[in-house]
Amino acid sequence: MADIKRMSINELLALNLDIPDYQRPYKWYVQNVEELLSDISNAISDYEKYHGDFRYRIGTVIVYKNKDVFEVVDGQQRIISLTLLKTYLDPHFQCSILNKSFFSKVTQTNIHNNYMFVREWFSLKGDTTRREFKDALDDILEVVMISVDKIAEAFQLFDSQNTRGKELDPHDLLKAYHLREMKEYPYEMEHAVTKWEAKDTTQIRLLFDLYLFPIWNWSRGIKSRPFTAKEIDTYKGIDETKRYTYAKRASKAMPYFQITEPFIAGNDFFEMVDHYINLLRDVVVEIATNPSFAIMKEILGYKSGSAGFGYTKNLFYCAVLTYYDKFHNFDEMAIKKLFTWSFMIRVDMENLGFDSINKYAIGDENNARYTNSIPLFSKISFARLHNEIANLQIKVLRNGDEPGSKRWEWLYLKLKEMNGVSDVSDR
Repeated sequence: MADIKRMSINELLALNLDIPDYQRPYKWYVQNVEELLSDISNAISDYEKYHGDFRYRIGTVIVYKNKDVFEVVDGQQRIISLTLLKTYLDPHFQCSILNKSFFSKVTQTNIHNNYMFVREWFSLKGDTTRREFKDALDDILEVVMISVDKIAEAFQLFDSQNTRGKELDPHDLLKAYHLREMKEYPYEMEHAVTKWEAKDTTQIRLLFDLYLFPIWNWSRGIKSRPFTAKEIDTYKGIDETKRYTYAKRASKAMPYFQITEPFIAGNDFFEMVDHYINLLRDVVVEIATNPSFAIMKEILGYKSGSAGFGYTKNLFYCAVLTYYDKFHNFDEMAIKKLFTWSFMIRVDMENLGFDSINKYAIGDENNARYTNSIPLFSKISFARLHNEIANLQIKVLRNGDEPGSKRWEWLYLKLKEMNGVSDVSDR
């Protein structure tokens, strides 16, 4: 149940507020603070114009009430900025935000720069302006605070407030979850936040959307789906304090990750993301630079403008990532089999969408158009030796020796060349 209250800025800042470490950095710059001060100036003018019958709403704050602490889920940018303003106006002012240690260098820099700007801005004003601003924090400026006692409800409110019904970014939710699991280890938490902020968030999103989550599903013979906030349980990891046998095994295995296996919750999540970003980079570099994979490189570099061709390329990189993750080698025969299997679906299909890729990845045996109906990801998952993948029987020649579309005849010929097949007599 949400508790909704209107309150002045002074009442808000008097609460035991906390900016959780899972929050994004404080990214308001001087321009944002200047706009805030200008808005407050206008509000003071309106207050005088309407003879005190006026309140200016700064915005809405969403908090999670955790015992006697109000964790800010939405509104931290304004709260920190207003804290800086209050600190300048009242040198004796104390609040919980001022006692907070911020790990982010971005946050630290912006706090310093914005406070310097506030001080500079008021240096051009008189004592009257400072007094008016100080009074405004009690008499004019207000916020609406929505307080809930369940963190999930707070995130849902944030969702509807800021994204108009779109789901929250699952990667930020996972970051928040695993940082909470690390609350007893502040040094490790600080290190994890610093590493996370140094990464390209788009790179993290694509890692889960295009690689980790599809591989997790395909390896289990399940069709994949978009990676949304509803799917984050997959990557919540294992509570190390549980006495489950598989939890003990996962704990002993760290830091050796497997895409298809769970990990220990907390810091290992951040290590896992770092590990697979690097592993995927190694895969891409190896395929691009190894002379043995020259034909693959040529095909991968083809600019087709076809969404289906893009799906096929991604399917191949998923297959290699799964293989390399398990066996940690680039056996030429195995990689060639993975490539042939991946790109034959493009040769097979005149029109290729993600639904077909999904079915193909789990080995749909009911589609007569597929030259190969092999659940490759499941095969890799259950393989004991890498030779089991290198020795797979992957077909190249199609019935009638024609591609599904003339557009992909060049690709068909390249795959036959790569596999040493020249014509139909070589079947």
